[in-house]
Amino acid sequence: MLTLQKKGNKIINCVSTADKSIEQLLNKEWLLTNSRGGYSSSTIVGCNTRRYHGLLTGSLTPPVNRIVGLSNCLEMVICNGRATELATFEFDGKFAPSGFGYIKKFRHSAGVHFDYQLDQVDITKSVYLLRDSDTVALVYDFTKVNEPVEFTVRPFVALRDFHSLQKSYAEFRSQPDANSVLVRHNVPESCELFLYSPDAKFEPDKRWWFNFLYRVDKRRGQDCTEDLWSPGFFKCRIDKPGQLVLWGNLDIKCKPQEIKKLDIDSVRKELDEHLNTVSAVKDKKKKSLYIAADQFVVKRQTEHGSRTTILAGFPWFADWGRDAFISLPGVLLLTGRFDEAKSVLTTFAGAADDGMIPNHFDDRSNTAHFNSIDASLWFINAAFQYLQLSEDTETFSAELLPVIRWIVDAYRKGNIFGLSCGSDGLVSGGTPQTQLTWMDAKYEGRAFTPRYGRPVEINALWYNALCLLGRFDAERGDVEQANRYHSLADRVRENFEKFWNADGGYLNDCIFPDDTVNESIRPNQIYAVSLAFSPISAGRQRSVVAVVERELLTPYGLRTLSTSDSNYKGRYEGDQGRRDEAYHQGTVWPYLMGAFIEAYLKVNDFSKDSRKRAAGFIEPLMCHLSEDGCIGSISEIFDGDQPQQPKG
Repeated sequence: MLTLQKKGNKIINCVSTADKSIEQLLNKEWLLTNSRGGYSSSTIVGCNTRRYHGLLTGSLTPPVNRIVGLSNCLEMVICNGRATELATFEFDGKFAPSGFGYIKKFRHSAGVHFDYQLDQVDITKSVYLLRDSDTVALVYDFTKVNEPVEFTVRPFVALRDFHSLQKSYAEFRSQPDANSVLVRHNVPESCELFLYSPDAKFEPDKRWWFNFLYRVDKRRGQDCTEDLWSPGFFKCRIDKPGQLVLWGNLDIKCKPQEIKKLDIDSVRKELDEHLNTVSAVKDKKKKSLYIAADQFVVKRQTEHGSRTTILAGFPWFADWGRDAFISLPGVLLLTGRFDEAKSVLTTFAGAADDGMIPNHFDDRSNTAHFNSIDASLWFINAAFQYLQLSEDTETFSAELLPVIRWIVDAYRKGNIFGLSCGSDGLVSGGTPQTQLTWMDAKYEGRAFTPRYGRPVEINALWYNALCLLGRFDAERGDVEQANRYHSLADRVRENFEKFWNADGGYLNDCIFPDDTVNESIRPNQIYAVSLAFSPISAGRQRSVVAVVERELLTPYGLRTLSTSDSNYKGRYEGDQGRRDEAYHQGTVWPYLMGAFIEAYLKVNDFSKDSRKRAAGFIEPLMCHLSEDGCIGSISEIFDGDQPQQPKG
């Protein structure tokens, strides 16, 4: 059972591992992140089940170019010649060792903590990831010592791109010292892992361990076995309560002297202070959400220095324009982090080209990619919310407004990807070969959700952008400019009628270039209600919300397609082709719950009853946040079919 405990001003997620099968425990994960895009992650029993798991994954080009440095560790307690192994590794058909049986409790706060109970000693293993450095601290607190023991920690090194797997033909070099070792590997590029313990002696003992099995990768139809290298082990004698700290640092050029100066008490204090700063609210649920949101706020290194950005998800996503601007109001504005919000907005604005906001930056460089027709419109929506909540008229007028006008002019006149505004005022873009909206899954040339032409949410965002600009200019007395935007918005509203499905009482998903329509019941229509300005009547807004609630709402978000549709896929599973086919064909996306609740409250006039019911809509996700999947986070997606298992 998992419980939320409060210690001082901290929220602690606590899981009792007693009476649970290893299968149950391996489905629960943990995640620690830093400001560079690096992270530490595994399951709550410390057994890696994905290639992306590792005690230290660093970012060589923050926040991308990620390298799994330290994969895992094997800890042993040796007493009277008998060794007890605390780690849990999975190989084909067996767990060896299977130390999960000694774990009595898992806790998650500023770090993660595993409470082990043995006959000889009680040990708490803690993992801390430093905020501004790709450095991990493994802390072993011996809280009860019944008889003297020898304790060893054997690190397993990967030093490989986090998308790949290591094999035993890799060439590692190590440089040992009395209580440290420096490990080098030149592929994919030269980087170093430095391991150091002030409390233990390092014993060189180079070994390969073969065929670690990653069960999640196996389920996904991917290569799923890895060889890991160990340079030796750290050892010390424990005869009374005390502590052993093992530091790990990943860098292009490691600086051992700086690692040796680190103090674990100072690190703990700094991490606690950061959590208190980003979650400075009394409400326990809000506090847990603020902490969860903070994981995705990182720094991007640009030619103008370090700038704030928002990652789309862990472990494998970088910063995507669409995701950043959908999430920015909640992650940075409602949490009062206006300086960071400004940094995100101005960074993407500075990278705009041809009237388009980048949809993402390259994993290996700062190269911007523009394969999206909605990221720019989400940018406009977020920029106006920034203005409203921060009241920073100077930044808005000087750095954001010119880009906003540039975007609108580009959409109106026509642009890349066949983007254009027709005589009906509606925006059209894309071809059968392109996937330019968020439903972009494509495998071996097959687009599973073709939405070229006039997608419904693109035009809802377009209408909203025109109304926001028209209101802005009107409030500042620029009547001529305001009328220009309002006139185009009126034309969009009049012709939005083309999306209306009179028989079903909902909005069709897309109008193709030949004016045929895709009548699929999808969640994209909800934005025509949830955004500040809606192009449909109040009655139709209520009808849309009712249809979406009936056909798409689940406890964890909205399905991407009605279950009655012949293309519906209820399980996100199998190899990449099967997963991509299901990705937007019925799979549940939790982020859509936000737009649904905004729309639901809006059509119910934010009544007391509707607010109470909306809180009920959110409750399963709040439980998931603290109990299932990755503890302290919300999973990217869920199966469309019950019991809606977390995936992604």
